[in-house]
Amino acid sequence: MLYKKSIPQIIQEAKESGEHTLKRTLSNTGLVSLGVGAIIGAGLFSLTGIAAAENAGPAVIISFIIAALACSFAGLCYAEFASMIPVAGSAYTYSYATMGEFIAWIIGWDLVLEYALASATVAVSWSQYFNELLLTFGMSIPHEFLKGPWEGGIINIPAIIIVCLLSLLLMRGTKESSTVNNILVILKVSVVLIFIALGWSFINSANHTPFIPTNEGEEMVKNGELGLWAFLTSDHFGQFGISGILRAAGVLFFAFIGFDAVSTAAQEAKDPKKGMPIGIIGSLLVCTLLYVLFSYVMTGLENYKTFAGDAKPVATAFAQTGYTFLNTALIITIIAGYTSVILVMLLGQSRVFYSMSKDGLLPKLFSDLSKNQTPWKTNLIFMVFVSLFAGFVPVSDLGHMVSIGTLFAFTLVCIGVLVLRKTNPEIERPFKTPLVPVIPILGVIVCILLMASLPVESWERLAIWLLIGLVIYIFYGRKHSKVRRLNK
Repeated sequence: MLYKKSIPQIIQEAKESGEHTLKRTLSNTGLVSLGVGAIIGAGLFSLTGIAAAENAGPAVIISFIIAALACSFAGLCYAEFASMIPVAGSAYTYSYATMGEFIAWIIGWDLVLEYALASATVAVSWSQYFNELLLTFGMSIPHEFLKGPWEGGIINIPAIIIVCLLSLLLMRGTKESSTVNNILVILKVSVVLIFIALGWSFINSANHTPFIPTNEGEEMVKNGELGLWAFLTSDHFGQFGISGILRAAGVLFFAFIGFDAVSTAAQEAKDPKKGMPIGIIGSLLVCTLLYVLFSYVMTGLENYKTFAGDAKPVATAFAQTGYTFLNTALIITIIAGYTSVILVMLLGQSRVFYSMSKDGLLPKLFSDLSKNQTPWKTNLIFMVFVSLFAGFVPVSDLGHMVSIGTLFAFTLVCIGVLVLRKTNPEIERPFKTPLVPVIPILGVIVCILLMASLPVESWERLAIWLLIGLVIYIFYGRKHSKVRRLNK
């Protein structure tokens, strides 16, 4: 039997209030800011140069639009669920209502990969940029305190400190955390806008010509010199031309990941029925506009070929303006970007575990709230867990695990919309995903294709992680499930 939570039951939970529930403090603007905070990280400053140099050239602008469109398939599905079921838990809760407890457990456990490991990975990168900022002022942190023991150091102290500080902030309260996130978002968006505004007048149109660099393989296919399958399996595929634009879109898709963290805060939104779609779709639209303008200016300031192998492509491009002062501002922006990403990821993880604990699948301590109505014990546990990863483990190679965990969640949410439209068509939906079943099906296809493009090691690690989760579910979650007790 598939043990499911009924939609009316979940909606009733969403209406609960009082000191033993999460506090509704987030405005619509705060939700958009939360999404922007999770989406815009240093990826904007690194992935743009890589995708332009290796795949699309100036047409990376088109790649960003395609990536945003692909990401919006899942985003629209998230918006429907979040407005209809405005509780903490995100994809975990949606899966519980549509596909049953076992799938819900899998996705809840899977989200640890997205949120906890993403926090650790980003914290490690944060420490490197923080040290780079110190270098501009003639200071630095000794190497042994910037790397873990497996990377030639002893401990990554800055990474541990930032995780601890942000965890303590989350324990303080959602309103306070949102205020800090808003400040960080304003800072990084401001610098991106300054880059666009100052760089615009220095754009050299010659750098945008040709806008779509020629792909020799595509030309050979047109002339009948090369078969289509031979082209698709050759080194020519993905190196500029139409195939390069598509390959770059696949790379840039991950620059949009993070909007789903908005849905974990549904139970803390003042008006979730309106606010959740605005937060999810609004943050995607804002980031898409910024990404397109940013990439247009960046490829206009410097020829895209220059960015090949460049660790700081944005600084290289902006050097053409003569405004060298912004290089330090860019480092500060990247630090702010990373900080807000860590903050939102830590918040998202604690809310998923809060929901799982409320359902009995995890111990009660994960849903215990402080006087500030925050799951402080969960925040404290993950502060230690994430800090250990960030401080000692070489998490740089776990980036693909974060990606595969996220795409897995996206896939199940898209499937969930299809299932619920069939099984519960009468339920009120404040926001409806348009063009169902086309949009959810496209979302599933895009996510599966991107998952298939990830290394085999990612699938192996995901399987091991889910196996560990399965053991915990069998020996604890299944026995303490509240839904199972109600159905017996």
